[in-house]
Amino acid sequence: MKKRKLDVHSLPFRLWLAITLFAVVIILSVGGLELWGVTHQYESLKQEETTRLASEIRSKYMRNAAGLSSLHSIIRSTSMSTDFTIIIRDKNNMPVTDEQGRTIDDTFRFNGAENLENEILKLNEKLKNSEFDSASAVSKEEDGRKTLEYACTLQSTDENTYYMYIFSPLYIEKSSLSIIRTILEVIAFFAIIAASFLAWFLSKTIARPIRSITESAAEMARGNYSVKFRGGSYTETKELADTLTMAESEMDKAGQYQQDVIANVSHDLRTPLTMIQSYAEMIRDISGDNPEKRNAHLKVIIDESKRLTALVNDMLNLSRMQSQRMVLVQIPYDLKRDVIDTLASYKIMEEQEGYHFKTEFSKGPIFVNADEEKIKQVMNNLLSNAVKYCGEDKEIIVSLKRSGRTCRFSVTDHGMGISEDEIPHIWDKYYKSSTHHVRSTTGTGIGLSIVKEILNLHHAEFDVKSTVGKGSTFWFELPVIKPPKQPKITSKEKEQ
Repeated sequence: MKKRKLDVHSLPFRLWLAITLFAVVIILSVGGLELWGVTHQYESLKQEETTRLASEIRSKYMRNAAGLSSLHSIIRSTSMSTDFTIIIRDKNNMPVTDEQGRTIDDTFRFNGAENLENEILKLNEKLKNSEFDSASAVSKEEDGRKTLEYACTLQSTDENTYYMYIFSPLYIEKSSLSIIRTILEVIAFFAIIAASFLAWFLSKTIARPIRSITESAAEMARGNYSVKFRGGSYTETKELADTLTMAESEMDKAGQYQQDVIANVSHDLRTPLTMIQSYAEMIRDISGDNPEKRNAHLKVIIDESKRLTALVNDMLNLSRMQSQRMVLVQIPYDLKRDVIDTLASYKIMEEQEGYHFKTEFSKGPIFVNADEEKIKQVMNNLLSNAVKYCGEDKEIIVSLKRSGRTCRFSVTDHGMGISEDEIPHIWDKYYKSSTHHVRSTTGTGIGLSIVKEILNLHHAEFDVKSTVGKGSTFWFELPVIKPPKQPKITSKEKEQ
C-alpha cells in the first residue's frame, strides 16, 4: 500500500491543528487564570478565612465549660494545622494563663511574626474606636510582604474580657508557588496530549468518509457507474453520498439515453436517406423521361428531405433551449385563435383518415403573453403525440378553458395510456417507453422534451394525467392577460 504523505492543506491536518491549538490556548488560559487567582485573590480569601476562624474559636470557647484550658487546646490545634498566629491578652495587654499556669498563646508563630507587640497596640487602638467588637488591618513590610491583622473580644464565663489577635501572612512562599506551577505544567502537558489525540481521532473519523467518497467519485469518473458511495455516520457526508449516488444514477441514464439516441437518430436518418437515394436512382435509371413518374419520385425525395430538415431542426432547437441560448419573443395575442388555426391544419386527417377532433372552448378571446411560434410548436407536438396514440376510435379532445387568472390547454386521447412508473420519464430526452407505447418511426423521442423546455422557458405549469387502457391528457397553463387596447382610427384614416 502506498504511504500517504503529510498534506498540511488536508482536512485531517487542519482539523487536528485547529483543535490542538484551541486546547493549548484554553489550558494556558486556565493555568494563567489559576496562578493569577492564587496570587491576587489570596488576600480576600484569607480575610474571609480569618473572620470565619475567629467566629469558630469564639463559639467553641463560649460553649465549652472547661474555660481557658479548652481555649488553649483550640488555639494550639488551630495554629498547628494552619499558618495563623493566635495571641490572647487581657484588658491590661498581659498574657493570659490557664488554670494550670500555661500561657494561652504559647503556640506556633509563622516566620516574621516574632515581634508583634507594636501591631497589637495598633489593633487595640483601632478596636476601641470601632463600633463593632472586632477590627482588622493589613500591614506591609519593607520587602513588600503583607500581613493580615485581626482583633476581637472574647467574653469569658467568669465575666472577664479577653482580647484575641490573629495574624496571618498574605503572601505565598516561593516553594508553594513552584509546586503549584509544576502541578499545572504536568496537568497542561497531559491535557494537551489528550486533546491532540482526540483531535487526531476526530479528524480521521471525519475525513474517512470524505476520502471514501472521493475515491468512489474518481472511480465513477473512469466510467464505472456501479460504484457505491458511503457517507459514514455524519449527516452531511450521508447527504453528499446520496447526492452523488443520484448523480451516478442520472449519468447511467444519460449513457443509456445516449445509446438510444444514436440508435433512434441512426434509424430516422437512415430511412429517409435510403429512400432519397433509391428514388434518385429510379429517376436516373427509369423515370427520368417520364414526367408523371419523375414528379411522383421527386415528391418522395422532397418529402423525405423535409422530414430530415424537421428532425435536425428539432434536435438543434432542443439543444439551444437546454443551453439557455434560445430567447423568447413574447407578445400579447389571442391563444384561442391560434388553437383554431392549428386545428385547421389537421382537417385533412379528418377527411382522409377518419380522425375526429372534438373541441371544448371557453367563450370569447383568451389573451396571453407568450412566444406565439413556440406555443404553436408545443400544441402541434401534443396534437401529433395524440394522433399517434389516440386508439381505435381516433377521437381527440382539444380543450382551452379559462379558470380565474389562468387558462388551460389540454389534449386528450383514448389510447393505451401510460403506466404510472413511466410518467416521470416521458419528458426525458430520447426516452423509450414500454412495448405498449412504442414510438413511431417518424420521431426520435424529443417531441415531449421540446414541449417541456419551451414551457419551462415560459415558467408555465404542465403535466399529464393517464390511465392504462383508457388514454392520456396532456395539459399546460398560461396566465391570462387583459386584451391589448386597439389604436383609435381617425375619420381621415377610415376615408383612406
